[in-house]
Amino acid sequence: MTVVRTAARRKRAPLATGALIAVTVFSVFPLYWSFIMSTRDSSAIGDATPVLLPGGHLLENLHEVFGKVDFWLALQNSLIVSCTVMVSNVVLSSLAGFAFARLRFPGRDSLFLVVVGSMMVPAQLGVIPLYILVGDLGWDGRLEAVIVPGMVSAFSVFWMRQSCEESVLAELFDAARSDGCSLPRVFWHVAVPALRPQAAVLAMLSFMTAWNDFFWPLVVLDPNESPTVQVALSHLASGYYTDYALMLTGATLGAVPVIALFLLLSRQVVDGLMGGRFHV
Repeated sequence: MTVVRTAARRKRAPLATGALIAVTVFSVFPLYWSFIMSTRDSSAIGDATPVLLPGGHLLENLHEVFGKVDFWLALQNSLIVSCTVMVSNVVLSSLAGFAFARLRFPGRDSLFLVVVGSMMVPAQLGVIPLYILVGDLGWDGRLEAVIVPGMVSAFSVFWMRQSCEESVLAELFDAARSDGCSLPRVFWHVAVPALRPQAAVLAMLSFMTAWNDFFWPLVVLDPNESPTVQVALSHLASGYYTDYALMLTGATLGAVPVIALFLLLSRQVVDGLMGGRFHV
């Protein structure tokens, strides 16, 4: 029986490998094509035959991108916003998830249902009240208006609560408390090591969400004084004539930090996505 199963797995292996290669190619090709177009002028986009090899206009396009918009400032602002949102989401959601999963307090389940239910409310419904609140606080046009609303989210709390339920064993928690370990020490020495892969996944998702956010920064920030990368890219597309080579050059530059973070956290992210079984 074992021999039959092994033979069947060997027959399926080429199909699985081929499927993975196809998915990888389809996933990576848009980024590769953006890079190719960033090395050429706009006329290459209209060619009947797709261009698949780099050209010689990369430095020229980079110079025009940084000359047309303040892209350095946009990169700096996006890095500040995304890194702050990423760290705060991981820290605050880990604390909240640990409390929901392992602590017993009145109204815990009802409060968690409120958190989960808030995920069903479209974010667009809160734009006007949030904009009024930002104006009352004097944050209009400042990065605080983009950072503070994203410091923690309902999804982040839900993710870390489910991670605690799966990774932080109740027996280990009770044993640590019985030995006289305080709650902060239990969280730091028991929960944090167990939650590291899931925290890496949350860090990646939080960074990507903040980095790719376009609507709220466009509403609350001044595009000329404090733009983010996505707002700067929209300015590259404005005007009577759209230079697609410049747009794709900016998009390629904007993708570099996300790719770098993924490569940095790739091992932990894969462990976090593949190693756990979540349940409600």
